[in-house]
Amino acid sequence: MTVFTRVGAGRLLLGLVILGIPLALALLGPLFVGAPGPRAASFTSGDGHWLGTDFVGRDVWAQVLLGGRSVVVVALAATALAYLVALPLGLISALTHRTWLEELLMRPLDVLLAVPSLLLILLVAAVLSPGTVGLALLVALVNIPDAARIVRAAAAEAAARPAVEALRMQGETWWRMAVGYVGRSMTRTLAADAGIRFTGVLYLVATAAFLGVGVEPDASDWAVMVDRNRTGLFLQPWAVVVPALLIVALTMGGNLLFDAVLEKRKRA
Repeated sequence: MTVFTRVGAGRLLLGLVILGIPLALALLGPLFVGAPGPRAASFTSGDGHWLGTDFVGRDVWAQVLLGGRSVVVVALAATALAYLVALPLGLISALTHRTWLEELLMRPLDVLLAVPSLLLILLVAAVLSPGTVGLALLVALVNIPDAARIVRAAAAEAAARPAVEALRMQGETWWRMAVGYVGRSMTRTLAADAGIRFTGVLYLVATAAFLGVGVEPDASDWAVMVDRNRTGLFLQPWAVVVPALLIVALTMGGNLLFDAVLEKRKRA
């Protein structure tokens, strides 16, 4: 038991470190960027540019400090919005005794689920040209169907227990049954899904930014940095490798952290 406890603690610490570095850079980095200086020649180092400069002569380290906030904030907002809609939809579908209501809620989501996420984002972006807020709404929209199905499946298993029927017979409110009992019983399932979903959302946000959806072509954004500097990868690798590693660290750290928390709750 002690060995497993140490392994779990180590995984938790590792997840915090790996996730904490890109989060700190994303959220606090812009506070440490001063006024932009004169641009140097492309792909140069020295003269205060200790990571060199990018393809248009901007300081790479300054771009790293500025480029994470859009990725992280949009991914977190999209994940939160997806669950904000998916939770009530899934709970209502699982707890209702009206088949027509369940069909009305879930069948449109099945249609939306059949469309590839990135394709839907690109199609809508071609018509509306969304900004960062629009990108967050789009990514949340394509994640709602799958999240709602996960919530419904987890809630249906809990709703079939005798305790829920007993609460109904006692005249308890729907809120008490849905949130007080069913919601609490599926926290582990939702926590596991949240880690995977945040990774998927981050992938969509970064890919959309890489393709120029939701951000300006010259924006300070980690995904845009990878796209714009990839042609000079062998001349100036830091402009591509550093933002790419930070995006990977976000996904790895998040999954390690969620796995460690779930393992701890399992042993508790």
